[in-house]
Amino acid sequence: MSLTRIYEDSKFKGVYWCEFEDGSKRLATVNMVPGVRVYGEQLVSHGGIEFRVWNAFRSKLAAAILKGVSEISIKPSSHVLYLGTSTGTTISHVSDIIGFDGCVFGVEVAPRPFREFMALCEKRRNIIPILSDARIPTAYRSIVSIVDGMYCDVAQPDQAKILIDNARLFLKPNGLAMLAIKARSIDVTLEPSEVYKREINSLVEGGFEIISVVHLEPYDKDHAMVVARYVGR
Repeated sequence: MSLTRIYEDSKFKGVYWCEFEDGSKRLATVNMVPGVRVYGEQLVSHGGIEFRVWNAFRSKLAAAILKGVSEISIKPSSHVLYLGTSTGTTISHVSDIIGFDGCVFGVEVAPRPFREFMALCEKRRNIIPILSDARIPTAYRSIVSIVDGMYCDVAQPDQAKILIDNARLFLKPNGLAMLAIKARSIDVTLEPSEVYKREINSLVEGGFEIISVVHLEPYDKDHAMVVARYVGR
């Protein structure tokens, strides 16, 4: 399937759209490490620049963009704190977006995915890997600087509290944070809508102003992405 056109998104700098000859459109980012795939994604070239096609079924951030989120917390040249990197699929695209002038601190608690994540970081020098529990942000306080934005995908019952505790230490005033809420990880006895409402209320009580909420079906079942601005208490 041949590429016919590629252009930058009108709202999100560093995020691109690829149009193919069959009429389909896919998200993409400029590949910071040309020739290298992270999770088997398609590589396409245009105008001498290589792009990585961004699979929304593998990335909640991509899914949120496709579902119409109004803002994102990742921008070119920004400093970002990413909680819950797993093996590095989504953070690799964050790395592409922020570019060589940006920096992303990636926190992961599980040793097995962290080993794969470390291999990714060896090729992407704008990622700082941190093996630590995001529930204890003071443990990496000496490593992480004040950041422009945050992204949290920890799939834990206390995920809103985790985001709030980290924001109080690291997020600049009026900085944006994104929280991927997995309803079934919080309370399997409640309807997802009730879980979303409860987590959003926790963010508001923790000093956040809600900017945008999108549901991620069909890309992720029982997931929502919340974008919020940190205004403090």
